[in-house]
Amino acid sequence: MLDIRTPTVCSDSINIAFEQARDLLEPIFFPTTPFTDDRGWSLMNLLTGVLREQGQINFSTQYPGVIKAWHRHDKQTDFWLCVQGHLKAGIFRESDNQAWIQIIGEQRQGMMIIPPPLWHGVATVGPTSAGLIYYVTHAYNPQQPDEIRRPHDSVEGFPWSIQHG
Repeated sequence: MLDIRTPTVCSDSINIAFEQARDLLEPIFFPTTPFTDDRGWSLMNLLTGVLREQGQINFSTQYPGVIKAWHRHDKQTDFWLCVQGHLKAGIFRESDNQAWIQIIGEQRQGMMIIPPPLWHGVATVGPTSAGLIYYVTHAYNPQQPDEIRRPHDSVEGFPWSIQHG
């Protein structure tokens, strides 16, 4: 049976959260605090200390109702920050059938840190598109992608659908 949890929260520093993710081989949620003044708000210095020369920063938009799952990496750690809308992040550790779910987005600001070889993916929740800024520790190589895929419904019992309480 699938054991589903909420990721551990680490608010010490992004470096400590990154180390915890690698050491525990599980996702870590690092809360972010926006800088706010009378002009608006911003998130700053998000990846100070973890950026690597061989890494890459990307942005993607995901439409309502879309599920992008599952995939994993052998080398790359992912850092996800949803800045528009909301995403349900799903992470799965195959070795012990452990899974984690975390809603990330405008009302739950923070960075999901996902080390290899955890399977992961996202589903858009809510009526609007979701915008994801993500940093990967190894740039994408189209000749040798560090990515293995499987269908979104291949983890039995994982609830990609919207949960009503």
